[in-house]
Amino acid sequence: MSRDLSFKSPFKKFRRLQVFYTHFITFMDIKMHFDHFNINVTDLDASLAFYKENLGLNEVGEKRAPDGSFILKYLSSPGNDFRLELTWLRDHEGPYELGENESHLALRYDGNYDEIREFHRKNGVICFENPSMGIYFIHDPDDYWIEILPYR
Repeated sequence: MSRDLSFKSPFKKFRRLQVFYTHFITFMDIKMHFDHFNINVTDLDASLAFYKENLGLNEVGEKRAPDGSFILKYLSSPGNDFRLELTWLRDHEGPYELGENESHLALRYDGNYDEIREFHRKNGVICFENPSMGIYFIHDPDDYWIEILPYR
């Protein structure tokens, strides 16, 4: 007499339910918008000056820890809800280690692209140019890269 030794999973029905549930969530109507992006900075004043001078971002908000352990500054451009959050941490020593992280901000310039590129070149903040793609990057005092794109 031969015996059936094949394994029958007791979770087979659960897996089907899990796939159905995941499929349902994937098509959920989610309405969101970007609010802010955070970067940590070592010199808050230098960073505020950089973002104002080179990108035209103005301070639109601030939060301070009651014990002075951190300061958050929110920057934005006129007519834009998206904010850049600069975080200064009192107890952090030395520069931030950015590693091989290639995340970056990207901004489109509404005016003459050649003029803004020359402005950034004169300010000494261009860190990479890719002429074949028609883009370049500038870097802030903490060496975060910001992609500058022409308006299209």
